[in-house]
Amino acid sequence: MAPRHDPRPAGWRVGADIGGTFTDVIALGPAGEVVPMKVLSTPPDYGAGVVAATTDLLSSVGARPEAVTAMLHGTTVATNTILAMSGVRTAVVTTRGFRDVLELGRLRRPVLYDLSWSKPEPLARRRHRYELDQRITADGRLAPPAADDEIRTLATRLRADDIRAVAVCLINSYVRPDEERRVADLLRAELPGVYVTASVDVSALPHEFERTSTATVNAYVGPAVHGYLTRLAAELRAVRVSAPLLVMQSSGGLLDAASVAMRPVQIIESGPAAGVTAVQKLAQLIGLSNVVAFDMGGTTAKASLIEHGEPFVSADYEVGGGMNVARGLASGAGYPVRAPSIDIAEVGSGGGSIISVDAAGALHVGPASAGSLPGPACYGLGGELPTLTDANVTLGYLSPQALAGGSVPIHPELAAKTLSSVAERLGGEVPDVARGAYQVAVSNMTTAVKAVTSERGRDPRRATMVAFGGAGPLYAAALARELGISTVIVPVYPGLFSSLGLLVADTERHELAPYRPEFAEVSGLDAEFARLAATVRAQLGADAVVDRLLDMRYRGQRFELRIPVPDGDLTDDLLAEVRARFHAEHERTYGRAGTDELVELVNLRVRGRVRTPVSIADVLSLPAVAERPAGTRTCRFAETVPTPVIGRSALGTEPVDGPMIIEDMDATTLVPPGARVHRDHFNNIVITWSAE
Repeated sequence: MAPRHDPRPAGWRVGADIGGTFTDVIALGPAGEVVPMKVLSTPPDYGAGVVAATTDLLSSVGARPEAVTAMLHGTTVATNTILAMSGVRTAVVTTRGFRDVLELGRLRRPVLYDLSWSKPEPLARRRHRYELDQRITADGRLAPPAADDEIRTLATRLRADDIRAVAVCLINSYVRPDEERRVADLLRAELPGVYVTASVDVSALPHEFERTSTATVNAYVGPAVHGYLTRLAAELRAVRVSAPLLVMQSSGGLLDAASVAMRPVQIIESGPAAGVTAVQKLAQLIGLSNVVAFDMGGTTAKASLIEHGEPFVSADYEVGGGMNVARGLASGAGYPVRAPSIDIAEVGSGGGSIISVDAAGALHVGPASAGSLPGPACYGLGGELPTLTDANVTLGYLSPQALAGGSVPIHPELAAKTLSSVAERLGGEVPDVARGAYQVAVSNMTTAVKAVTSERGRDPRRATMVAFGGAGPLYAAALARELGISTVIVPVYPGLFSSLGLLVADTERHELAPYRPEFAEVSGLDAEFARLAATVRAQLGADAVVDRLLDMRYRGQRFELRIPVPDGDLTDDLLAEVRARFHAEHERTYGRAGTDELVELVNLRVRGRVRTPVSIADVLSLPAVAERPAGTRTCRFAETVPTPVIGRSALGTEPVDGPMIIEDMDATTLVPPGARVHRDHFNNIVITWSAE
């Protein structure tokens, strides 16, 4: 059972988020003190960086490790396992005749006219997909059930084939989950040490391809996630940090590590979700209705839309297909996963993204990245390829001395040297190449923002942008101007904002059930919602806040929209209001709406949350840093101009004109010419553009 809340006396809450370049740790003390730390990530043992940064942070303020009452973590271990194809040998056990479901998939192509494109190889090879002589009919009858002897014989074959993870995906198991769980339980008993997943435990929904894919992904990453969390917990205990370890889910809520180890498919987008959660809490605090969350780190740039205080949460998405901006019929590049996930679009533009020139002489940025090792050339760690960070140093946007509070020395001469190779190929000057790379990156990132706004029927010009990540504030103003967004907010601790999101996130669980004919009567629908809510409260505690949702569509459609069900008794009038919400949302998203007779209910969902004891207002104080004298750097925009450089605390509450550079310990904010900037009473940097 997940912890209902932290039962210990008030102590230190620590949030640790791992990125491709930096590991960010931030802690909130019992007296309200906020202590940040940013260190280079430590691949391949990312947990070592978390432990070292946590102990160094506590030591810097004289806090004992035993004083930590909550250890909150955002991790990329599941995503990295898929991207590196480093998971264990995985098998699929299914009904006879359905061995090739993963191969058949759906008719989806992310690039319609690329004849060289090929589908990703299944995570379970064909020789490792096994069939049972059993069948569950559409109405739940067993015709016949799987025989115990056949399952034991299959276990012998799996052992002989050195299978380390198994996904059990029987046809129609969502209407008879006990049969699939029986098969999975028997395999677990016969195969100790093998990770076994039943598809109904991760996606108890129709559509055998998506359910099989989700279960296969869960099994493939399961041993890696279980091993990572087990080692991390042990290493934390070894340094006397014995607080509960909670992990950020893709949906934006925390979950205990033991539950995550059983359903690792729920943390594929763990790190990015934490940042969006922080933006959501900030938007609710300062009264922003529509917000574009823009997160740019060392490897990628991500965008998400928050509307009326809530982020869009997708019922399914893809993992392992490269940068995630495809939607609907343009998907197909990765492995489908059916698990609640904040809708995040991603492109391969980050501070470590490599600048290159193609055969036709066009300048490109990313998606390849220098990562933390060797990193950008200007880090002086052996990197030789030009990156966006090298370009930003050359342009004068970043400090020529050091980054990350002085922990990463900068060598401007190495940045200029590596960019000179690109300049030679283009026949230009180094500053021109650096500025061109900056503009290409901005153009790339508009794709991510449009994927979550205009492609959803939302006008980005009506939103406020909140920028965070180590590189986000450096590009946000230019990106906002490109999109017609008039206001950009850069919160405190922008480079550690995802870690800060861990501190303010709620604990969360989801339960769902497919719609069945007996739910046609309101009483049947109400009873199923009550059953799901009771399951969630049994896991989180009676004080959990429960929300009801319905996946809805029009007859004949393939895609659903998720519609919240208002609080109150479920009645015909309440369902009529839900249908009206569905019509309105469908018209906003697709430009048209149908009639009540065409509406279909597809899935019932319940989300339970235990509110965090921490408000984001508790962590928005100005960082305690030594006052730095104002300075000036020569920066290249359309022209080369001297640009004031100040700290956040020196920024006043009255708007002033750019250009200006505002340096925090963890990020640098660029205010270009033509923009105005001031600091609000929450210590946010607010950049505005005049309406044109």
